Amino acid sequence: MSKIKILPEILSNKIAAGEVVERPSSVVKELLENSLDAKSTRVIIEVDNGGLSLMRVSDNGIGMSRDDALLSLERYATSKIYKDRDLFSINTLGFRGEALPSIASVSKFSLITKDEISEAGTEIFVDGGTIKKVSEIGAPMGTMITVRNLFFNTPARRKFLKTVKTEMVHIAEAVANIALGWPDVQFKLYHNGKIVKNWYSSPDPFNRVLDVVGNDMKNDLLRIKFEDNFISGKGWISSHRVSRKTSRGIYIYINGRVVRDRGIQHALFEGYAGRLMKGQFPVAVFFIRVPYDQVDVNVHPSKHEVRLAQQNQVHKAVIGAVSEALHIADRSKWSAENFSGQKPFCVSEPVARYNESIKLKDIPAFSAVQKNLWEEKRFSNLRVVGQFHDTYILCESDEELVLIDQHAAHERVLFEHLKKLSMNSKIEVQKFLVPETIDIGYREADTLEKLIPDLKKLGLEIEPFGGTTFVVKSVPAILADREIKPIILEIAEKMLESGLSQGLEKTIDQCLMLIACHGAIKANQRLSDKQTSALLAQLDECENSSHCPHGRPTWISWTLESVEKSFKRIV
Repeated sequence: MSKIKILPEILSNKIAAGEVVERPSSVVKELLENSLDAKSTRVIIEVDNGGLSLMRVSDNGIGMSRDDALLSLERYATSKIYKDRDLFSINTLGFRGEALPSIASVSKFSLITKDEISEAGTEIFVDGGTIKKVSEIGAPMGTMITVRNLFFNTPARRKFLKTVKTEMVHIAEAVANIALGWPDVQFKLYHNGKIVKNWYSSPDPFNRVLDVVGNDMKNDLLRIKFEDNFISGKGWISSHRVSRKTSRGIYIYINGRVVRDRGIQHALFEGYAGRLMKGQFPVAVFFIRVPYDQVDVNVHPSKHEVRLAQQNQVHKAVIGAVSEALHIADRSKWSAENFSGQKPFCVSEPVARYNESIKLKDIPAFSAVQKNLWEEKRFSNLRVVGQFHDTYILCESDEELVLIDQHAAHERVLFEHLKKLSMNSKIEVQKFLVPETIDIGYREADTLEKLIPDLKKLGLEIEPFGGTTFVVKSVPAILADREIKPIILEIAEKMLESGLSQGLEKTIDQCLMLIACHGAIKANQRLSDKQTSALLAQLDECENSSHCPHGRPTWISWTLESVEKSFKRIV
């Protein structure tokens, strides 16, 4: 008996579905791309229970005739490829083996559609890949596809789905990503009958960008544009004032398709060279157009990745556009002229209030678990020579030259102080007379909502305000004069990156680290003699005075002998 067999069509469709349909958001993405290929100007997305029980996408596109509707459910059926060369010059969002039969094979599927010339619409019901009913129905021009009970016949896949909230976050993010690339199309997203977001159509793509990245970014975005014989592009990048802890704020579109492209991301970072700290990411939106025969979109099952024939040319164009925009902004003092009433990136604020409020002398000594710089802690006994670059405190003892990073040192002081107070729920809080409203991304919002009880113990009182909007009612006193959204966003991003499963104590420590980092003295900040002396005295009281909470050293030193050897005074 032969060991090799031809798989039944239903089984092969299920295998294909495993490539295309990873989770409910994959279904929504595929259906939205079909709607856009059908020239729709309005798309409605309805979801129940995070897509686990229902997903429905309705559009006002060109629709299909009865014959085309039936053919669309056959494997390898497509309206977008006719010849070999078409496979390598795809000018639509579709094709990597069209998705409808794959989706229909793992769900209770229905399709209602009508084109311009048909007198009646067509309704098709499919159950697990088998067509059960085809009939005429009254319908407007366009298409409505309903997907129920996803993976009902593949329980091994269904068990890997996450909670309703998590799956809905993925769906909302997928819709937002597509909506950002198609500003002239209206998208309305509903969950359990309630509207989540309405992206109104707009002739100006900048309005859609703000709708997705947040309206508070309006004055922080720089316009970029580039064009040659091969490539054209436009978009927006954040000024040096704004950065993120992850790359989630980077959106790249090639010929209207949202993609992940490491080459373009690398070019973006090269354009920012010298303007971003290590581990920081800008916010950026790129709309890039290249000839359709110069990009291969058929290299990834979910079409997230593409291959560019002229990758180097695209790379150079992006670097040049980003670098030029930032250079122009720096040269024209754009940030100073356009952010009136807002804080500049580095604020020279007095730190006396920190030194007055943080009296570590009143705190009992911590236990000795590390080797210290000296036999006895004596930072306060060092002779302060001065401040180098308004960032490092230059000190000397009888036998050593010591350089102290003022931000890292104060970050350590604040972290240990806040940790001690948090254990006794005694963190000093600053309440807002007028609560501050912030809007963040869908994933970050889901994470932040889970953190609300723990953050309240740390002095951050936050409440959901609908969708991805939150209201901040109070902050730790050390953050009273700081911009609050970057702090909240960084906490959410960091927790999203590291995961909440690390345990309560580590989660609280991570939050305390970020609060300490934002509350600490900054680099490029001139300190008075009194402030310097107070910081050194506080550093003496720390359990771990040698490193900031993130692990960076707070000080480095050179012995007199090593200095004299460097100058060849001794051999």
